[in-house]
Amino acid sequence: MLVIAHRGASGERPEHTLAAYELAIDQGADFIEPDLVATSDGVLVARHENEISGTTDVGQRPDYAARHTTRMIDGEEVTGWFTEDFTLAELRILRARERLPELRPQNTAFDGLYQVPTLAEIIALVRAKEAETGRTIGLYPEIKHPSYFASIGHDLAVMLVEQLHAAGYEGVDAPVFIQSFEVAPLQKLDMITDLRLVQLVSADGGPADIPGVTYRFMLDAQGLITIAAYADAIGADVRLILSEDGRPTSLVQSAHFANLQVHAWTLRPENAFLPEILRTADGQGAAGCDDLLFSLLDHAGVDAVFADNPRRTVEWRAGTRQCARALPFGPVIRRGEP
Repeated sequence: MLVIAHRGASGERPEHTLAAYELAIDQGADFIEPDLVATSDGVLVARHENEISGTTDVGQRPDYAARHTTRMIDGEEVTGWFTEDFTLAELRILRARERLPELRPQNTAFDGLYQVPTLAEIIALVRAKEAETGRTIGLYPEIKHPSYFASIGHDLAVMLVEQLHAAGYEGVDAPVFIQSFEVAPLQKLDMITDLRLVQLVSADGGPADIPGVTYRFMLDAQGLITIAAYADAIGADVRLILSEDGRPTSLVQSAHFANLQVHAWTLRPENAFLPEILRTADGQGAAGCDDLLFSLLDHAGVDAVFADNPRRTVEWRAGTRQCARALPFGPVIRRGEP
């Protein structure tokens, strides 16, 4: 199972910073995952959303107060500050901060230390760490709100592919997956690159570029075949892969039958993010039994997992960490065991 560092080692550093990516690489992650948005001057930078009040100190910058505004993003009103209203030089003045301080107060110790990184800097970091470690480190970028950005003159799909190709990432064997929750950008990417593509799917909602269609509707047998015509994998919400009691649904088997890999999101340690049966009684920010969730996903047959704490996940994959809790339907058997 591949270990994808979700926004870097975001359980231990503010997400989408070079420090988070480097720590994830040092912890053994196979891929690092930058979410990409654009600046006003057309530079791809890593932020979870183009609205940056929760991940930077922009709200404490008086010079930028007038840029506070409301935008319609994928059919929803969003208020705050947006990357597309800043040049790269202006964005570089800001500093990153922990997005979930109530759940990860330890990460606030790093607030104010790091800039918003560009895709070019992330690629340079990966190349440097490959030279240092002698191993291949993959990139797993997500283009965020591509239809919205296209409407204001930034074609994220083309911008990303041009930059990846120029950096030497080409062909199906390159250590790259490109992901999106939308459909048309992936279909466009399938026409302009041989890099592997991932259709993201959630238990809720549907793609912003196909109103009225839900992700669940896309995941029947015919829908999976349709996805397989332009993508190599689905990036699936854990709730689509496991039933409430932890038993696997039919999704992984059906996706594999359609020749699609299944990459599960997201493995996080805090109770707030875990299925109810895996939570402890110590509060939302306390660690639950996320190692058992890893074991359940392994048992379900997923091909990769997004993880906020790559070190833990790499250790579970190696079999050096175990969870003593049992599920009502009996012990979980790891793939490959009798």
